[in-house]
Amino acid sequence: MAKAEISWKGRTEDGTKREVYAQHVGNRWLFYCREQRFDQWQPLRQPPLEDWLELLDSVRRRITRRLQKPEEEQRLKQSILERFPGTDLNP
Repeated sequence: MAKAEISWKGRTEDGTKREVYAQHVGNRWLFYCREQRFDQWQPLRQPPLEDWLELLDSVRRRITRRLQKPEEEQRLKQSILERFPGTDLNP
């Protein structure tokens, strides 16, 4: 996995396991998901809020390890608030 990619595992609303990764390209984050290990990665056009919050948590942890620039957290928060107004993003 490239340096600009962050991945995690989770479940959908109906309980199906899935793996998600977000790729940082320019000033945007692109999301991809798959259900099983050998499935093809499918782009997620409208990632749910839970995926954005998982990405924000991962970025915060990477900032403390100096793997990500501190200003990336602010940019990501702004992107989340544009898509989901009124969301509480405090840790």
